[in-house]
Amino acid sequence: MGQKANPIGLRLGIVKGWNSHWYGGSNFADKLIEDDKIRKYLHARLAKAGISKIIIERTLKLVTVTIYTARPGIIIGKGGSEVDKLKEELKKLTKKGIQINISEIKRPELDAVIVANTIARQIEGRISFRRAIKTAISSTMRVGADGIKVLISGRVGGAEMARSEQYKEGRIPLHTLRADIDYALVEAHTTFGRIGIKVWICNGEIYGKPELVPTISTEKSKHGGGQRKGQQRRRR
Repeated sequence: MGQKANPIGLRLGIVKGWNSHWYGGSNFADKLIEDDKIRKYLHARLAKAGISKIIIERTLKLVTVTIYTARPGIIIGKGGSEVDKLKEELKKLTKKGIQINISEIKRPELDAVIVANTIARQIEGRISFRRAIKTAISSTMRVGADGIKVLISGRVGGAEMARSEQYKEGRIPLHTLRADIDYALVEAHTTFGRIGIKVWICNGEIYGKPELVPTISTEKSKHGGGQRKGQQRRRR
């Protein structure tokens, strides 16, 4: 059995942050269900907007929803009319004050969710899966990624028996915690069943984020101060 961990979950608190920022307290379950409802509703409502992730922050009376998208124009609409509609719809859903922020993704080729969704939509449109995957890999590497890996599983190409195929270019150091690895799992709904698409993209390495990396005390202990000075001299 393969003991595999989600690359994003493995890096939480090291080089990756959480998608929900709030304190649960006694009604933790209600807030968690509400977060799930908001995300499902937005993904269904804005299916063509190229949404990568939705970050939810809560204060006492206000819920702030930040949408990371490749096509902000679809969400904003003419003069911000679509955003106002969306805000009212979410207010009815949550019965709380809602603030919506929209953040544009400058390079969607480096976002695993958008790349996986692009491949899935092409497979649903009966384009050859090999062609779709190779196009995605070449465009991601051209933009400047360190590496990309795509795993496709299911009745690939309409075959009778399900199988898995993997395509890889560059480096994907999954065990290096400082490596900035983006990961996504998306399903393509075809006439011959569901096809799972997993995408890993390595965007280089991160050498310390002040808000995530724990601070190390620089105070000298009474007994170990002299010894440390000696070690520092030897290193120099």
